[in-house]
Amino acid sequence: MNGPHDPLTRVDTWVFDLDNTLYAARHSLFDQVERRITDYVCEHLALDRVKAREIQKRYFMEHGTTLNGLVTLHACDPAHYLAYVHDIDYSHIPPDPDLENALTRLPGRKIVFTNGDVPHAERAMERLGIAHHFDAVFDIVESDYIPKPDPGVYDVFLARHAIEGPRAAMFEDIARNLKPAKERGMTTVWIEGASPYAAGGADDGHIDHRTPELTPWLVALADRLAPG
Repeated sequence: MNGPHDPLTRVDTWVFDLDNTLYAARHSLFDQVERRITDYVCEHLALDRVKAREIQKRYFMEHGTTLNGLVTLHACDPAHYLAYVHDIDYSHIPPDPDLENALTRLPGRKIVFTNGDVPHAERAMERLGIAHHFDAVFDIVESDYIPKPDPGVYDVFLARHAIEGPRAAMFEDIARNLKPAKERGMTTVWIEGASPYAAGGADDGHIDHRTPELTPWLVALADRLAPG
């Protein structure tokens, strides 16, 4: 049974990251995206792959996304970049009927909050069989190419969708991206990322729940929140 003070019983907006969250990291879709990013840096900056990979990672660490670094330092066209890096094979993602069922039973709005773009999110969700559950996708274009975890982006996101922090829960594989959500009153669920970057800050006190994978945890939550 739910405790009388369980914040999840008050949630009316469920916020999900996309990559390695709604679809599992084991499907390796983002590995394809990372290779395309390296290709793009090679071509855009006329570098070999070793140097391009180094720049890609450095910009990611220093600017939140490689795109943000390229836009800030090299006048990259963000629309061209996003179309290029998301030109990948989505068939690696299988349908997830358990996730679809859990989302059906979860009361309230569902929104995607991603550092990717809308077309990428839509293609991935169509493969999962869950696109019809989501009211909106707040993407990197809508955030004016400023990525999570910039705190101001969370303020824009919450205001644009009229979300009250204490009545929202956020699911995310990069632990540090949950800190601004927690600071705004949201319940946070970390989908445990395997990389040191994804796990950075996970023990800083802003994670309410953690799980290796979204679907089993969400199925159990939907069972727990079911009437009766």
